[in-house]
Amino acid sequence: MMKRLLLGAVALAALGVAAPAIAADLPPAPYVKAPVMMPAIYDWSGVYVGINGGWGTSNRCWDQTGPTVIGPDGCHSTSGGFAGGQAGYRWQTGPWVWGFEALGDWASLRGSSTSLLTPANIDRSRIDAFGLFTGQVGYAWNTALLYFKAGGAVVADRNDILSGGTVVGTASGDNRWGGTVGAGVEFSFAPNWSAAFEYNHLFIANNNTQFTNPVGGALVSTDRIRGDADLVSVHVNYRWGGPVVAKY
Repeated sequence: MMKRLLLGAVALAALGVAAPAIAADLPPAPYVKAPVMMPAIYDWSGVYVGINGGWGTSNRCWDQTGPTVIGPDGCHSTSGGFAGGQAGYRWQTGPWVWGFEALGDWASLRGSSTSLLTPANIDRSRIDAFGLFTGQVGYAWNTALLYFKAGGAVVADRNDILSGGTVVGTASGDNRWGGTVGAGVEFSFAPNWSAAFEYNHLFIANNNTQFTNPVGGALVSTDRIRGDADLVSVHVNYRWGGPVVAKY
């Protein structure tokens, strides 16, 4: 019995010594590479609506073309605030973003100057509203978007002639069509919400305006009124579609 116990102890000791050597001869376990998680990519695609507000200026020059006196009648600047809303659609391909937008704003850009041809008169201009219809192209860095826009513009232009504080010449409202170019930078600050800072230059078409006396309707003068406008604004948009997507 003692002999058997001694032989068993020797066998166990031998097995313990041999085990590390056998383990060293085994092939290594296969290495499985963990999946690499890429950062979440923000998608600007989708329909959006929003509000905007800002400040604008316009240089308005009057040239009297009749009925009796003809010549430059002076220029003045109009300025004031505006506010309104916009709606559009964007789609993203890689980092490039494409889209179109319609924007409409109420405005209060006003200004006046003394008539050069009739110093007793004041020429007064104002822009009461405008609309922009534009296409866009932009480049996105995840939640940041730089974009450029261009398209058509329509402006509700209003003009009067005053003397002694009384309107002596008024014109029916002119809705002037023209073009616009602009640029903006937009940032997403929450899922589906973004804010943008934008600049637009409006090319306002020249227009011949007939001024009549509000009492009696007699023709006072005919003027060609010209000048463009510059607008800076802040926009806040809510978008449907285009979620943040994590890619592997």
